Amino acid sequence: MVSANREMVVYCFDILVAHYNSEPAPPPAFGDGQHPLFVTWKKAINGSEPRLRGCIGTLEARCIITGFRDYALTSALRDRRFPPIQAKELPYLECTVSILTNYENAHDYLDWEVGKHGIIIEFVDPDYSTRQNATYLPEVAAHEGWTKTEAIDSLIRKAGFNGTITEQLRRRIQLTRYQSTLFSMHYSDYVAYVKTTRGSAPTINGAKPGHY
Repeated sequence: MVSANREMVVYCFDILVAHYNSEPAPPPAFGDGQHPLFVTWKKAINGSEPRLRGCIGTLEARCIITGFRDYALTSALRDRRFPPIQAKELPYLECTVSILTNYENAHDYLDWEVGKHGIIIEFVDPDYSTRQNATYLPEVAAHEGWTKTEAIDSLIRKAGFNGTITEQLRRRIQLTRYQSTLFSMHYSDYVAYVKTTRGSAPTINGAKPGHY
């Protein structure tokens, strides 16, 4: 099984830097494979708690090289919850890559463990008879300090349901649980890695130097 690793995060930073510089990115230093994956960007200023700036991926298996290439940019620039990440934000960014594994159908909406499982919910909106779905990665509920029910209710809202959340609605949910491997790296660590392996630090058009 392929696990998330440092080279995958480096590649995501490479892709974003190359985008700002309008140049090709260096080739990835990891092998290919087919896996569901996510790319998450967070931003921390002056030692503050990192805040989410973008998180997009796929729950279906796909080529991980093209997957990280595509979702590094999609999550940074086209997550509709946030404005696009600008080059000047790069020195404050942290990137996490996730590879999803061990998909299982749950017995009910409580059949999963906080901190261990990511969850995918599917349900029919009782007001509009439309099918809704949404997911949280395994680390989300634990980071937020949620109970299982709080996580489910938040995910129902994320899926776009604005009505009253009832126990009946929760019991109608089809829940898939999964696990993941992940690897995180701050931009300063990326710069150090590039210096060591390529001989010089990356330069970015539109970013001020010296903020690593």
